[in-house]
Amino acid sequence: MGRWEPGAGSRLREAALTLYLERGFEQTMVADIAERAGVTARTFFRYFADKREVLFDAAAELEEKSLAALEAAPATASTLEVVTAALDAVADTIGHDRELARKRHAVIMANADLRERELSKLAQMSATLADGLRRRGVDDAEAALATETGVAVYRVAFQQWVDGTDDLALRDAIDQSFARLRTLTAPG
Repeated sequence: MGRWEPGAGSRLREAALTLYLERGFEQTMVADIAERAGVTARTFFRYFADKREVLFDAAAELEEKSLAALEAAPATASTLEVVTAALDAVADTIGHDRELARKRHAVIMANADLRERELSKLAQMSATLADGLRRRGVDDAEAALATETGVAVYRVAFQQWVDGTDDLALRDAIDQSFARLRTLTAPG
């Protein structure tokens, strides 16, 4: 396969994920990924800054789409409803391929540095969404609490979704997690 053929980015992602699962993240080199994808290492670096970014390159898109959904939410929506709209945008973006999400998650969970990076990306998304809430007039404490709660709900829902054997959609897992949270916080 020629290095200039279309789809190099997709081939690199697929090759990297396959190699990470076969050999482990630490044991896989950029040259191995490039060779498996049928491109040069130089081509790899045109798409990704390093081998971690193969797993995290969608973070900016997720952040952008979730922020757009937050900003598009009706002015009458509660703060948590706005955060739910943002998480629904995340689910719409990544929730279409559970098997890919499972593989990516397995690689990340097997490596402490990648787990830390995942948490950092979620913290960044929370901060961005909190800024978006503040622009909507939500005070600092409520914005922080709502987005941190949303990230916690998302993490629980995502784990349920990737571990699931049923037909549960990621969006439905998020809705169920929010429902559980409401039950936990209900009086009495």
